[in-house]
Amino acid sequence: MVRKGMRMGSMGLAGLLLAAGTAAQDRAPVRNPEGPGYVQATEMPNGQVPAADANGNFIIGPNHPAAAEMSLHPGVPQGRIFVLSMTSAHSKYYPGIARAPHTFGTPDPKNPKRLMVTTSHPAPWTRTVTVYVPRQYVPGAGAPFLVEQDGPDPSLFTALDNLIAEKKVPALVAISIANGGGDAQGSERGLEYDTMSGKYAEWVEHEVLPLVEAKCHVRLTHDPDGRAAMGGSSGAAAAFMMAWYHPELYRRVLSYSGTYVNQQWPWNPQTPDGAWDLAHRLIPASPRKPLRIWMEVGDRDLYYPNDMRDGMHDWVVANEDMAKALAAKGYAYQFVFARNAGHVDHAVKMQTLPEALEYVWQGYRATKN
Repeated sequence: MVRKGMRMGSMGLAGLLLAAGTAAQDRAPVRNPEGPGYVQATEMPNGQVPAADANGNFIIGPNHPAAAEMSLHPGVPQGRIFVLSMTSAHSKYYPGIARAPHTFGTPDPKNPKRLMVTTSHPAPWTRTVTVYVPRQYVPGAGAPFLVEQDGPDPSLFTALDNLIAEKKVPALVAISIANGGGDAQGSERGLEYDTMSGKYAEWVEHEVLPLVEAKCHVRLTHDPDGRAAMGGSSGAAAAFMMAWYHPELYRRVLSYSGTYVNQQWPWNPQTPDGAWDLAHRLIPASPRKPLRIWMEVGDRDLYYPNDMRDGMHDWVVANEDMAKALAAKGYAYQFVFARNAGHVDHAVKMQTLPEALEYVWQGYRATKN
């Protein structure tokens, strides 16, 4: 239950960088948000972020000063922190897999969109679930909550301390789940986060949330409007998929450098382009869902960081196309393009997280659920 010494969860880039043979950000071109094909966006004054009630597309940077809410402040009530443990031995959803060290995969010569991984094998996992319960929580009440991937994330807990005290977001519980290990195709993290289905949300619903309620002495709301999901990279894609496939469970999404690219494994002919299908097929072809979305991408974000050359591994284009698709369908969303920023950029997160949380929770009204 102690904050001191807690470390930020990994975004899981090790596998991608290994496959690339070099730091992906070092070779990524600096993208111009005013270039052809990109969404029209409002450029904010340097160092400022959009208003928390503003929809649409925005450009920030190149400087990224940390928001005041990202620091501890005397007199602000600090939430209680619980650290729980889970193992694959008790999971009906994810028995566990891993990819052999120093291996990746090869593109299918008959289908460059499909990555063939032959070194993935069954392997158990153990992970932590770090839970933030605000001091303002009323025992017995059905609390709104946020599920975060790639936990633990102490910066999120600090932001919530301040935002809740300022009454900018509700007194919400944060459930920061560590990933299952590894990264990308053939790994447990990749299987959970990059699969185009509602399975990850179902695992959270049936295996994580009951544990949180039992061990942390909280009751979590069943109102989908009081449930949010967030993450970075593939964790952001997982957060979006939680709401996309189960809008009856989640309605609010916060995404940093979302991996809306062709990363799914095993390959599925129903969604042959993985999460790239979201912007290019699924969102345009589906009725608008009751979702509220905050998204960010950096001008030096990932660009083809593996051996696939399928035209569907540019994180900037993927996020730009997501913004176009959401706008065309009339979604409530805010998209932030960050200058002078890499993949899941720490400085950008320290600058934007409070405003992003406030945006995502706009319009929330507590129920008795």
